[in-house]
Amino acid sequence: MTIVNRTYEIPSSAIAEPGGLLAAVAASFAAEPLRWFVSAVGPDSVRIESTECLPGSLPDDQAPRSSSAPSGQAVAVSLVPTGIGCAIGGYAGDAGPATALLASAVDLLVTNPNAVNASNFIAGDQRVVYTEGYMLDLFCGGKVSLRLPRANRIGVIIEQAPDTALAEVHNVINAVRAVHGADIIGCEITREPIGTRCARHRSGAYVGQIDHPEVLLAAGKRLLSAGATALAVTTNVRDLPEDDYISHFAGAHPNPVGGAEAVVSHLLTRVFQVPAAHAPMLNFKQSHLSGRVVDARSAGEFVSASGLACVLIGLRRAPQLTAQSRCPVSASISVDDVIAVVAPATALGSVPVLSAAERGTPVIAVADNTTILDVTAAGLGLPGVIEVENYLAAAGALLALRSGISIGSLRRPLATLGATMVMADSLHG
Repeated sequence: MTIVNRTYEIPSSAIAEPGGLLAAVAASFAAEPLRWFVSAVGPDSVRIESTECLPGSLPDDQAPRSSSAPSGQAVAVSLVPTGIGCAIGGYAGDAGPATALLASAVDLLVTNPNAVNASNFIAGDQRVVYTEGYMLDLFCGGKVSLRLPRANRIGVIIEQAPDTALAEVHNVINAVRAVHGADIIGCEITREPIGTRCARHRSGAYVGQIDHPEVLLAAGKRLLSAGATALAVTTNVRDLPEDDYISHFAGAHPNPVGGAEAVVSHLLTRVFQVPAAHAPMLNFKQSHLSGRVVDARSAGEFVSASGLACVLIGLRRAPQLTAQSRCPVSASISVDDVIAVVAPATALGSVPVLSAAERGTPVIAVADNTTILDVTAAGLGLPGVIEVENYLAAAGALLALRSGISIGSLRRPLATLGATMVMADSLHG
């Protein structure tokens, strides 16, 4: 199996044809995409950056292609894309407060692990649905429902490493079992390295490579056969640019690890149809940073030896795509329950946002959550996007949508319908 990162330029003329941007993108891929996003918009073309598996290297897609009836719950989707320097959520769980606020405005908030993961820390809430990115794309595209389990049985894939690193990992696992009551059915230490690598696209967004995906998949298969219903993975990410990572801890650079983590989890979810999440085995540590105070947004990672704890806690109730033995569910939600999708205002070129726009579901664009991209509603020609300054306003917009209150009625000036008629009547009265 070979995983490659590619860039495409799609002419604007193709986007104007039936099916719009989503159809044009789907027709452009040279192989099956694990992950893609719009990285730039110009007057004549749209740039797509993708991570793909070469043809024939993946098993047939067994994902269920149906969605259940609406549950009646008010569901929102909050996106914090990884590897693009989100001012809120691009570091270590620093979107936790914003996520909790949005969740308070709805019954359930579906979000990607990147929004709340912070190594030893995680902003947990019963209303937050911790959803792997590939699964989130399927859900927002209306291809699957999300089944919310009472508890998953977690298997942990551990990359081959020195005994000191393995001891750290096992101590974290045992701490999560003892403190959080997580059902961890076993660990699988790979017989050779998986080879997770950091890479960077033309846009500056971080992505990833996997040297030996077959090693990763073989370990996952063994754990699923042993009864796991969710997979945690911990590896050391290679090729990390040291200076850029130091700049990241200063709050001035995207997280170099995030893209590699996304590729690992997307591949596992695509192949096995179960929730998955990746964590660095040992967090980046350099003597240059010893004794320093880092940016508050990075502190959760900086003070934690490993990134694994938050992943194990998050996966406990991560949603399933299909019924799993010994994994009863408490609820099932479909895309028809979604009242809005919330995303950074400069990163609107994702599958969930574009799918929402195509379905007529409101998109709330948050200006304060800046990124290194400039993919806006105006650039993409997305109609009806609700533009807000910050997550405080985004939560208000969700409350209005949940209550059936027109957003327009809350803004001024408020147009007076029939104003010409009223004026004419008064002049002739």
